[in-house]
Amino acid sequence: MIAAVVVAVVVSGVGLFVFARVQWPAFNSSNVTQAVTTVMQFVALAALGLSILLLRRRRWVTGARVLSWAALSGLVTATLGMPLAATKLYLHGVSVDQEFRTQFLTRLTDSVALHDMNYADVPSFYPAGWFWVGGRVANMLGMDGWEAFKPYSIASLAVAAVVALVLWSELVRSDLAVLAATASTVIVLAYGSPEPYGAVIALLIAPALVLAWGALAPVRVSGSPSYRKRARQGWGAVVGTGLFLGLAATFYTLYLGSAAFTVTVMAVTAAVLARRADGSWRAALPVLGRFVTIAAIAALVALTVWAPFMIEVLTGGTTAGSGTATHYLPDTGARLPLPMFHFSLVGLLCLLGTVWLVGRAPSSRRAQALGLGVIAVYLWFLASMAFTALGNTLLAFRLEVILLVLLGVAGTFAFVDFSRWISRATSDNPNVRRVLVAVGALGALAFTQNIPQVLAGEITVAYTDTDGDGERADQRPPGAASYYAEIDETLLAQLGGDRHDHVVLTADTTFLAFHPYYGFQALTSHYANPLADFEGRAAEIERWSELGSTDELLAAWDDLPWRAPDAVVFRQGAEGYTLRLAEDVYPNDPNVRRYTVTFPKELFDDPRFTVTEVGPFVVVTRDESA
Repeated sequence: MIAAVVVAVVVSGVGLFVFARVQWPAFNSSNVTQAVTTVMQFVALAALGLSILLLRRRRWVTGARVLSWAALSGLVTATLGMPLAATKLYLHGVSVDQEFRTQFLTRLTDSVALHDMNYADVPSFYPAGWFWVGGRVANMLGMDGWEAFKPYSIASLAVAAVVALVLWSELVRSDLAVLAATASTVIVLAYGSPEPYGAVIALLIAPALVLAWGALAPVRVSGSPSYRKRARQGWGAVVGTGLFLGLAATFYTLYLGSAAFTVTVMAVTAAVLARRADGSWRAALPVLGRFVTIAAIAALVALTVWAPFMIEVLTGGTTAGSGTATHYLPDTGARLPLPMFHFSLVGLLCLLGTVWLVGRAPSSRRAQALGLGVIAVYLWFLASMAFTALGNTLLAFRLEVILLVLLGVAGTFAFVDFSRWISRATSDNPNVRRVLVAVGALGALAFTQNIPQVLAGEITVAYTDTDGDGERADQRPPGAASYYAEIDETLLAQLGGDRHDHVVLTADTTFLAFHPYYGFQALTSHYANPLADFEGRAAEIERWSELGSTDELLAAWDDLPWRAPDAVVFRQGAEGYTLRLAEDVYPNDPNVRRYTVTFPKELFDDPRFTVTEVGPFVVVTRDESA
C-alpha cells in the first residue's frame, strides 16, 4: 500500500506539473483539452488492460501491479487535471459549497491547529482530516491554500484510487481487483469528484464493506456444520474496518454515518444468522465482540479531529442554531434513486449489478456485502424522507454516488461472471471471448471519455470564477474578487500583525477563502459552527445597522460575547454601506434567503474608524488607539 501511494503521488504530481507548464486554452471555449484528455484516458485504460492480462496469466506480476497503480492514478490525473489545466481553481471554482471548503483549506494551511474554518476561538466542527493533510502539504510547498486546493484534490483522489485497488487485491483475484477499482474510480470521478474529501471515502467504501462483512459474518468451521467461534480468524478485517470508519469520521461525517449504519446492519444480520445456525443467541456473542472492537477503533481514530469540539461542548459550550447543516432537501433527496432503470452505460452496469447481487446473494460473500451496503443506502433514504416530518433530513441525496459505486462494482463482477457463462455455453469459443472483451473495453472507454462532459458545468465555473490572483482563467474581465488583494493590503497596513490575528465582518466571504482572516459571520448557517451562534450574530448585525451613533456601535461591539470585528468590508450602496446576509428558510428549496442590511455612513464618520474605498467595496477598520 505504501508503494502504491508513492506511485500515485509521483504520477499525479508529475502529471499536474507537466500540465501546468503548457499554455492550454480554456475548456469551456475550446475542444483541445477534451481531445488531449481522451488520448491520455485511452493510454491509461490500455495500460490497465495490459496489467489485467498479465495478472490473469500470472506473468511479471510485480511489474503488472505497479503498472496498474500508475495507470489508475494516471487515469484520475488525466480525467480531472487536463480539463482544469488552464485554471488554478478546482471543479466548481470557489462558488457556494466550494467556497467554504477552500476557506477551510486556507485556514489549515495557515495554522496546524484545528481551528474553525471561519470563527475565531472556536474548535473545528467539520471533520478536518482531509483539510489538515492538505494544509500541511500546501504549507510545506509554500502554496496558498486556495491555490493548493486543485492539485491536492486530484492527487488525493489518485492516492485513494490506488489504495482501493490494493484493498481489492487482498479480497479478490488481482485481475478482478483492477476491474473493480477502475469501475469505482470512473464512477466517483463522474459523480463524486466535485466533493473531493467525500470522494476519497466513496472510493474506499466498497472494499471496506467487503472487509467488514468478512469481519462480522459467521463462517462454517471446518468439519462442523454449525456456526461457532471463529477463533483467531478475521481479526485483521476487524482492525481494517475500524480504521476505515475512523478515517471516514475524520474526513466526512455523513459517509461515516452511512458506513457505520451499514456495518451495524451487517452485525445484526450476522448475529441473526449465527443464532439461526447454532440455535442459541450465545453464538452471536463473537459477532458482538467484533462489532464493539470495530466501534472502539473507529472512535479512537475519530478523536484525533473530534476531541477539541467534544471537549468544548462537554465543558459548557453552547450549540445554538445547531442542526441547520441538515436543512436541505433537493428533488433527488425526495425520491428513491433507481439508477438501474436509467438508459445509460452506468444504468446498464447498475442493472447488471442488481441482477448479480440478487442471484449470487446465497453463495457469494462479495454479493452479500455489497448487497447489504445497497440495502443500507435505501434504508437511509427512507429514514431521511421520514425525518422531514420532524423538520430535518439525513442528506440522503449525497449517498447517491455511494449507491452508484456499490452497484457499479457489482455490475463489474456480474459482467465477468456473465462473460464466463456465455463463454462456457459456446464451448469456450475464442471469438466469443474476444467479442466480450471488446464490448467491455469499449464500454469503459465510452463512459470514461464522457466524464469531462458530465462535469462540464463544474469545469466551466472553475474557468469563470475569479481566483485568488484576481484573474479569470477564461481570460474574460474578472469579477469584484480582483479587488481582494488591495483589500488585503489595506487591512494589513491599517491593522498590522498577521491575518489570523484579526476578525473581519464581510458578506463577500470568498475573500476569507483566499486570505486567512477570521470571519465574524459565516456564509450561511448550514456551514456555520454550532458553537458560534449564527442566528445570534445575524441579529446583532441587524441591530447595529439601526444604532444612531458611533458610541452606541462601539459599546455594542465591546459587550459582545464573541470577538468583535476589527474591520468590516462593506459594499457601496445608494443609501449607505451594505452587507448581504443569509437566513435558513428550510423546508423551502432553495433553503436560503438572502437579505441586505444597510449601515448609515455617519456611523463610521469618526476618528476611531478609518474608511477606505476599494473599487465597489468600503473597508472600515477600527483604530483601538483612538
